[in-house]
Amino acid sequence: MASVEKVPMLQEGYEKLSTQLSALKAERPLIVDAIEEARAHGDLSENAEYHAAKERQGQVEASIGDLEDRLSRAQIIDPTTLSGDRIVFGATVTLADEDDKPVRYQIVGQAEADAKDGRISYNSPLGRALIGRRIDDEIEVTVPAGDKYYVVTKIEFL
Repeated sequence: MASVEKVPMLQEGYEKLSTQLSALKAERPLIVDAIEEARAHGDLSENAEYHAAKERQGQVEASIGDLEDRLSRAQIIDPTTLSGDRIVFGATVTLADEDDKPVRYQIVGQAEADAKDGRISYNSPLGRALIGRRIDDEIEVTVPAGDKYYVVTKIEFL
């Protein structure tokens, strides 16, 4: 049974998922056409085109179901309406690493996460370690590259 737990995300993430959903729904008739064309070639037991089209149909339907579920449970959060001295979903955080080099991350939903762009999921090891912290808090987090140490230097709601 699907969870009824809300899925926090920014407006941008909601729009990204909606766009993916629309693209998948637009692909449905194309897949049906491919299945019909492959079926017209005769014996289905050895028809690779038919099996590939049916497999793609299953993937698309599963993805549509997943996206519809996440969008129905979406809790859109606007970081500009937030404030406070603790790190919460949507906050942009500046940290000092072991070398006092500043790194900046925004805490976002899983669909929006892109570490290269400084956007980390609230479910990531660092994201979980940051939630609830304040300026000058020290954070130790274990990531695939090993243990990392940070100090929170700034919390913004942009």
